[in-house]
Amino acid sequence: MIDKLEMFMVLAREQHFGHAAEHCGVTQPTLSSALRQLEDHLGVVLVKRGSRYQGLTPEGERVLEWARHIVGSTRSMRDEMRAMRFGLTGQVQIAVIPTALAMVHELTTPFREKHPDVSFAILSRTSVEIQALLDDLRIDAGITYLDNEPLGRVTAIPLYRERYHLVTSNMDDLAGRETITWREAAKLPLCLLTPDMQNRRIIDQHLDAAGAKVSATLESDSMIALFTHVQTGNWASIMPEKMVESFGMRDRVKSIPIIEPDATHTVGLIAAKREPATPVVSALLKEAARISELQTA
Repeated sequence: MIDKLEMFMVLAREQHFGHAAEHCGVTQPTLSSALRQLEDHLGVVLVKRGSRYQGLTPEGERVLEWARHIVGSTRSMRDEMRAMRFGLTGQVQIAVIPTALAMVHELTTPFREKHPDVSFAILSRTSVEIQALLDDLRIDAGITYLDNEPLGRVTAIPLYRERYHLVTSNMDDLAGRETITWREAAKLPLCLLTPDMQNRRIIDQHLDAAGAKVSATLESDSMIALFTHVQTGNWASIMPEKMVESFGMRDRVKSIPIIEPDATHTVGLIAAKREPATPVVSALLKEAARISELQTA
């Protein structure tokens, strides 16, 4: 039953019979047979039939929610039994929004000191992708914004508040400036993250609230690409303060706090809300609370 539920979850994610079968390491007839056996067992039709995948039935959507719960709980049980025998082992997968990648080492380094048999896979993903990966049980945790766009059913530990700076290497134009307003920043040739990134949507919200309309002259999903363009002197950017600090280039770029308003947004660790949580997720949440810069953690 667990194997069939897992196949069903993969099909719902891939939305393609052939791709789902390949991901599961089985033939397409084997996948189809497993799904029909699951339907017979439950007494409902889960997938709309056709020459190709056409979506889930209403019953299929509901079973998908149960499948995630059952499969997640089963994996948690297996992980806990393994942890009781061997301690925390294996690979921990954490998906992180690009603007928070610079701080992940603050979590992973002390965590591995406590659990040396654990390794990590750090994935750069958008906030939307992080939520989808959590829902599909494909990552252990995510680091994302907590207070800007709705989150799913998660456990969250706030880590720090993100503040925004104008970053430029053209020192002459802004010499002596200690702060700059959102409206003033909008007048500069800006390179920004792409609109699918929540950081970009946050920046657009604050520019719009300040009555400033901006059309980025360059967009990228890479913070490194933005930094290299800023260094040419032909672009400026709006970036989180922590990201600027992590690149260690204060002698080569000027970082100016943006005010009116002095906006902040909370970034934190999230994990699927499940009781009991897996041992590794419980340990991650505990470590996140310990390193949190926020008293409310």
